[in-house]
Amino acid sequence: MTAARNAAIWYAPDGFDPAKGVNGRRMAGDSFIRGWFRHAAVDEFVALTHGPSDEAAFRALAEDCGASKPVRVARLENAPAMRPLGTVFFSGPNYATEVWRREVWGMASHSVCGITHTISTKAVMEGAWHLRTAPQAEWDAIICTSRAVKSAVSLQMDLIDGFLARRFGSPLPARLQLPVIPLGIDTAAFQPDAAAGLALRDRLGIAAEDVVALVIARLSPHEKFDPLPLFLAMQQAQQDSGTRLHLVVYGSYPDSYSRQVFETGARALMPAVSMHHLEHEGAALRLAALSAAQMFLFPIDNLQESFGIAPVEAMAAGLPVVASDWDGLRDTVSDEVGIRIRTLGLAPEHVAGTALRYHGGTDNYIQYLSQMSAMTQVDVGQMAQAIRGLMLNPDLRARMGKAGQKRAETLFDWAAVVPQMQDLFAELGAIRAAADPKRFPPTPASLLPTGPSPMAYFASFPTEQIKRAGPERYVMRPIPNPLPVRDTWNLRNYAPTRRIFEPLADIEKVAAAVEAAASAGAASTTIAEATGISVLRVERCLLWLLKYDYVERGAG
Repeated sequence: MTAARNAAIWYAPDGFDPAKGVNGRRMAGDSFIRGWFRHAAVDEFVALTHGPSDEAAFRALAEDCGASKPVRVARLENAPAMRPLGTVFFSGPNYATEVWRREVWGMASHSVCGITHTISTKAVMEGAWHLRTAPQAEWDAIICTSRAVKSAVSLQMDLIDGFLARRFGSPLPARLQLPVIPLGIDTAAFQPDAAAGLALRDRLGIAAEDVVALVIARLSPHEKFDPLPLFLAMQQAQQDSGTRLHLVVYGSYPDSYSRQVFETGARALMPAVSMHHLEHEGAALRLAALSAAQMFLFPIDNLQESFGIAPVEAMAAGLPVVASDWDGLRDTVSDEVGIRIRTLGLAPEHVAGTALRYHGGTDNYIQYLSQMSAMTQVDVGQMAQAIRGLMLNPDLRARMGKAGQKRAETLFDWAAVVPQMQDLFAELGAIRAAADPKRFPPTPASLLPTGPSPMAYFASFPTEQIKRAGPERYVMRPIPNPLPVRDTWNLRNYAPTRRIFEPLADIEKVAAAVEAAASAGAASTTIAEATGISVLRVERCLLWLLKYDYVERGAG
């Protein structure tokens, strides 16, 4: 039963290591994998990787996280090696390639489960099409991190199905599952540090009686939130309040344009409020900022956001939250832990042209997001009232902060989220077990529709093809290439591609076997027996030897 609730992690550092470049996807991946190592009730931790370097990174991460169970790693091209596990966990929603890879063993051989992050990119939206038209099954899943995300993905699947039915007729194959499971955090990592908070306030020149509102986000007006409505709301909240209000923005400006919008906008629109910028440095400064604040603000108006992990972290730190009534924030920021601010957007027909320009390549992603943000309202008056109410009511702040800590620990700690994922893996396995494998026979690897073998696809290019395990015999040519095999190999120098078709040692073994057969020659099957190398690989080596005039083909 433990194996049924386990999954092999499709592991590549790009999906899990913030050192590859800090973004939400990698931060979420890093948090998940650490939460998985801490909280998964499994007998072993299993990964599928592209090769030795990724395997080494996974093993090092497991050790760093203090993984208490054995670690096992297999290659992606040999996914059945993960058995008795029956599910592969993929750290994104675009896994059409993986269900095509699975076809070699049959659709019912195992399940694949992905997870959403940002869903606004063209790649993700087109990926949904590719996945729905790939050999996905009802025992596969995409975890939607919020109800809003599930609504969006479900709509797109409906649109895809409607088109396919009109184009090819019905019935269509069953869809994959779209369960809602939130992202998680390590709530213990966000317990406030009062001393660090006081030190930061002192560093920024913030008096003990002043109130600090904190924003932690990507500081991009295009890709995260337009700060100008927030500045208007802060100025209104400060007006005649008798309390001094400060805004601390924590994060990095991606460019000089973003810095100008934030800093010029703050001076112009909230002259009565001091803004302090803290450049992203790491977990310690982020915790100090959370500990120095009395409230957390997240006025998102951007399609790029789909869940919003920062407010959950703020809740874990005991801060009340003022956030947009937007996407996954409806699932995280409840009435007892914060205040959600009304948002208003346009109808589909208002922005159909915007979508066509983006998907057709006329507009880029930033242009797409920026146009949509420009036409999304976060109610400034309501936001000002919410900020002012929290600013002037310390009891309300304390009550909401305490409720937020409880909500974060109960619903969003990895200790609560990982078991939900394990339940899903078991559910997918049960659905798969009920399927008849005979209905889903394997597809030969050489004939995958999306990626046939090059010499199936390009069969008409060469004059002829080598006959697999055919009767032909191969003999060493007595003259032409004067260089030893090794010297020709070194002269050709395959190292820059970081890929070789077969090891030099095996090519030399095959050449030696042909030479030992003398004028009688040797068939590929005979060479395979003599060298212990498979016939297919022997013939790959033979073709290289033929290419460089070391051997010639003889009659059978």
